[in-house]
Amino acid sequence: MPVSPFTSLFQGRRTLAQAAASSLLLGWPSSGPLPQVFGDGLKRSGTTSQGPAKACIVLFMWGGPAQQDTWDMKPAAPLEFRGQFQPISTAVPGLQICEHLPQLAARAEQLCVIRSMTHDDVNHTTAPHWLLTGRKSPGETSLPLDRDWPSIGAVLSQRGFGTGPLPPFVSMMPVVPNGAPRFVEQSHGQGGGWLGPVYNPLRIDEDASLPGYRVGQFSLQPELSSDRLQRRRSLNTALQTDSANPADTVAISEQYRRAFELLASPHVTAAFDLSLEDPATRDRYGMNIHGQSVLQARRLVEAGVPIVTVFWPNDGITNVSVYWDTHSRNFIDLSTRLCPVTDQAFSALLDDLGERGMLDETLVLWTGEMGRTPRVGQSVVGGAGAGRDGRDHWPTVFTSVLAGGGIQGGAIYGASDRYAAEPADNPVSPADLVATIYHQLGIDPHSLIHDRLGRPVTLCEGEVLQALLKS
Repeated sequence: MPVSPFTSLFQGRRTLAQAAASSLLLGWPSSGPLPQVFGDGLKRSGTTSQGPAKACIVLFMWGGPAQQDTWDMKPAAPLEFRGQFQPISTAVPGLQICEHLPQLAARAEQLCVIRSMTHDDVNHTTAPHWLLTGRKSPGETSLPLDRDWPSIGAVLSQRGFGTGPLPPFVSMMPVVPNGAPRFVEQSHGQGGGWLGPVYNPLRIDEDASLPGYRVGQFSLQPELSSDRLQRRRSLNTALQTDSANPADTVAISEQYRRAFELLASPHVTAAFDLSLEDPATRDRYGMNIHGQSVLQARRLVEAGVPIVTVFWPNDGITNVSVYWDTHSRNFIDLSTRLCPVTDQAFSALLDDLGERGMLDETLVLWTGEMGRTPRVGQSVVGGAGAGRDGRDHWPTVFTSVLAGGGIQGGAIYGASDRYAAEPADNPVSPADLVATIYHQLGIDPHSLIHDRLGRPVTLCEGEVLQALLKS
């Protein structure tokens, strides 16, 4: 199966896609807006209805945030369950969240907090498959990623979302040199799966907070002119042949079309240049890896990318808990490097989308792949253990948060029991959550999709959470 031209382009490999048009990344003044690609640039084919959301940003807190220490506080529970943090009131009467999320508390009228998410996978590499595809992982952690079900972004790509030159599916997965292990790279459900690698996302590994942040190879090779680039494009078109699967030929052709148009579109490729952003806006998101990745996601969506997934970075921290996987130092890490960073970035994203008139048409999902054990220091079968100040893996109940894209704000859906151990009301499966996302994007979650052998299968077997939707 061929590799996407975007993969070759942005990894700087020696392919015809490296022959960039001259004067790329000239952009527009930093005080000016991005080109208005957001509306018409996200037209798509293959959908069964016109959903209220035109784009989706997934903020994936890889590792599993502790539900009772963030969105689902249990102040009446014994200390060993409720933990060290205090709840604070929000802008929504009756909704309290963690004291270390004050900016999100002030914006709770825009949030739909689902406190009854549940599944049964305690493994970090397979559990994300539930949340990113709506399907349980088909096998063990060692199973090749091309055996996965396709992610939401891959399905949007396959169904023709996005008509501009930018890739339809981007994944922010920044690398920290000499940092903690890159477990997130092994996560299942993040790409094209059995649809094939042409539907994998453009993956951005660069740290967007660094002064020299740059995505891809956008400089024209000295020996190449624009005319020579165009001749190469014509030659590439002439050499394309049918594959075993005709759909592959169409997809590959579309990928190359986008790649060539991207190379010749400096006003679009400037979406990757964060130096063009107002410094005050950058500061609002936080001048850190996650904050700038979230800002990059907003710029890409505004420029015409239908879906961007922002994975929490590995932080560059070793010898302690990494990501949101707080087996030890749960309260130290949540109060210092986790909650404050997500509070600032998520809040800034809500404000920024609202100010630009994009929030009603951009669905935002904040989630991890699981939660943490009800009792501090509790270890579970299949988990990785817990120190005296940590919590182990716990998929039985956790919290996900939605905003924008036609979702009711100021809402609480479902509930956990008094110990944040089990769903107590309206349990929500990952399949239900993904079905709701598809519905808001205008895709019937129960429609058919064909696997690599051409066999029709149901896209998602979850039910749309109608109570979450604006009337």
